[in-house]
Amino acid sequence: MKKRILYFLLSCILLHVNSYGQVADKNPMKLWYDQPATIWEEALPIGNGHIGAMVFGIPVREHLQLNHDEFWSGSPYTNYNKHAGPKVLDTIRRMINAGKYGEADKYAANFIAEKVHGVNYQPVGDLYLDFKGHQQYKNLRRELDIAKAISTTTYEVEGVHFTRTTFASFSDHIIIVKLTADQPGKINFSASLTTPQKGKLTITGNNALTLSAIAPEHSGLPGVIQVAVNVQVQNSGGTVEAKDTSISIQSANSAVIYLSMVTNFKNYHSMIADSINSAKIIAAKATELNNQAQQKMYDGLLNDHINVYQQYFNRVYFDIGQSDATLLPTNIRLANFKESNDLQLVSLYFQFGRYLLISCSQPGGQAANLQGLWNPHTDPPWGSKYTDNINLEMNYWPAEITQLTEMHEPLVSMVKDLAVSGQATAKIMYGARGWVLHHNTDIFRATGAIDGPWGLWPTGGAWVCQHMWEKYLFNGDKGFLQSIYPAMKGASLFFADVLYKDPHTGWLVVSPSASPENAHDGNSLSAGTTMDNQLVFSLLNNTIKAATILHVDAAFIKGLQIKAAGMAPMQIGKFNQLQEWINDWDNPEDKHRHISHLWGLYPGSLISPYRSPKLFEAAKTSLLHRGDISTGWSMGWKVNVWARLLDGNHAYKLITNQLTPTGVNKEGGGTYPNLFDAHPPFQIDGNFGCTAGIAEMLLQSHDGAMHVLPALPDQWQNGAMHGLKARGGFIVNMDWQNGQLKKLVITSTIGGNCRIRSYQSIQLKGALKVEQHTAANPNPFYAVLPIKAPVVAATATPADPILKKVYEYDLPTVAGKTYEFEF
Repeated sequence: MKKRILYFLLSCILLHVNSYGQVADKNPMKLWYDQPATIWEEALPIGNGHIGAMVFGIPVREHLQLNHDEFWSGSPYTNYNKHAGPKVLDTIRRMINAGKYGEADKYAANFIAEKVHGVNYQPVGDLYLDFKGHQQYKNLRRELDIAKAISTTTYEVEGVHFTRTTFASFSDHIIIVKLTADQPGKINFSASLTTPQKGKLTITGNNALTLSAIAPEHSGLPGVIQVAVNVQVQNSGGTVEAKDTSISIQSANSAVIYLSMVTNFKNYHSMIADSINSAKIIAAKATELNNQAQQKMYDGLLNDHINVYQQYFNRVYFDIGQSDATLLPTNIRLANFKESNDLQLVSLYFQFGRYLLISCSQPGGQAANLQGLWNPHTDPPWGSKYTDNINLEMNYWPAEITQLTEMHEPLVSMVKDLAVSGQATAKIMYGARGWVLHHNTDIFRATGAIDGPWGLWPTGGAWVCQHMWEKYLFNGDKGFLQSIYPAMKGASLFFADVLYKDPHTGWLVVSPSASPENAHDGNSLSAGTTMDNQLVFSLLNNTIKAATILHVDAAFIKGLQIKAAGMAPMQIGKFNQLQEWINDWDNPEDKHRHISHLWGLYPGSLISPYRSPKLFEAAKTSLLHRGDISTGWSMGWKVNVWARLLDGNHAYKLITNQLTPTGVNKEGGGTYPNLFDAHPPFQIDGNFGCTAGIAEMLLQSHDGAMHVLPALPDQWQNGAMHGLKARGGFIVNMDWQNGQLKKLVITSTIGGNCRIRSYQSIQLKGALKVEQHTAANPNPFYAVLPIKAPVVAATATPADPILKKVYEYDLPTVAGKTYEFEF
């Protein structure tokens, strides 16, 4: 406590020099700490999208906890319930129609997976570096430089300054650790590998360790994924010697450690060769990766890594205020955030989310899971799987708007897999064409309903397909659209077959289903939940647009148009809220973490302050009912929704709640010392959600125009955001002072009309002022989807929102040209 008070006082008097006599960098992209990590949530993550490590920075015993994105328990399987089918489905529907929701929940056991409810993402093992005599150290600093994707630990022992530099190479696909000292002959340590899995350690020569391990069984599924870890040490000066289970380096001037990890995973239904041969193959490949890396000088390895990483990271720059608080350790800044004006921490947190996505989701690899890439547990929370009723999708919310479209590729690949694996589930469980995804999947692309009646939620396919359509809207790549269209068509085929005419309303609905993880009067199942209606309506219309663009499936389009026209509208309930269910069951005291019925506001684009003002205000009422503080990922979602509600101050309040140390908010949520999001426990989606939310506060492009500074909070009076991407391929740089836009730079990557929406009346040379903002934008990437008028409860008194006046300007653009304006 005394230390924290001292740090706070230092920040208040604006200390300008750190303990090494250096002038502070006012806007550094660095997390740093003056103590080693004592728990996993204090360690620092590195990764190259395929392999990763958590770096603890402990002087006497450095610890790197290791992960590989393909290392999961179990083996290929399907988990659809073979006893399910149209007859079971009809029975559940009849129960729902009769209002027997409790009976429907119980009977749904016949639809839920019988045995396997998903497999678990696994830790590979741990690298330890033991340094005798380093118990007594001083001046420790460990940091993560997210501008370069490098972790560094420095400290002093008996007058010698030691430095450890660690990175997961994007260019050479291995993890590299360099150890140096400012005096010759002072590098003395031993390197060892351990694993919680069934494995074997071998020594090769005098400087290499190889760990071979196999993932465990799960729910009767034998473990088949194998991993090989190869560690080689290259020393400058001194000696290297292999011991029984470690490598010892003595009196070296410096040393470089090369660590590679390779699995036998080929795809979701097969491995490389048989178990004996694959172990040899992957061990040889792991050794080869390290051998190839050693053909380069260390500086070349480091520079190549930085160059590859920065081609992604440097696309976006964000600054809303520089701060001398950067002189304080990050955990102290986090603890002080609510009482301080440390806006630079917001910039750092925003970019940390981008760093994490670059580091855990790369083309050719697996999609970011519930913990991204980093997991120390053999039985992790929720299996560290893919929960696609919010969490999987939230992982990718920043991908397009923050110019990380390549990071979207693993999700694209997953959707293509699911469009195949989900076909049997659709046919057997629903008697339907196409494919279906319930609320969870894993590396083996299982698509059945799991956990309980709330798992009987068949609209996961519609949600992940929304990401595919959005990726097209941001980039305009018809080749990509053609490649993903079969998945969109298959998802639409499924709903064309299963949409059911509700006997009470005559609307086409999904039944049975659930509003994800929430309940009405203690029951999960119902018909026509608002989220399902929004998701399926969007999917059908997106598929119609895609088919039209590609000039295919004219007859199929007509069928989808009929289905979409018959779907349920959104409804405003008796509390003036946007109803969560087809019936007016909402409780204003419900503080559930999921805000599923607000999907149409964000990440969907069905609710607009200008086109559907009463629905817009009803959505705001629902969000106010839910409250602010919740699980970390829920608060991340709410940042985005408040941004879409054009309320920057409330969005910033949620950021403040999110940037609170874990355990402070009695309702849960918050942030760990290493800036990982806390459900708790750690879930990475909250990091990504908040990064996306900050971007949405500054740029929106979903509602017929590119809205600049749509939800700027009062606290962000001056700032710059460069490099955000709008739909239609517009890259946008914005600078503002005193809350007013001062400079706007737009680069058009694919051409077309750029409609700019602003709260300011501004002069744009070459642009035409739009006198009626409801006029259609001629740019097809900005076409808005007409929706039905809402059904309003008899006792409701829906209101229109109070909106700021907006001005709109149409700027014709040419692909490849940049347009710059100053005000």
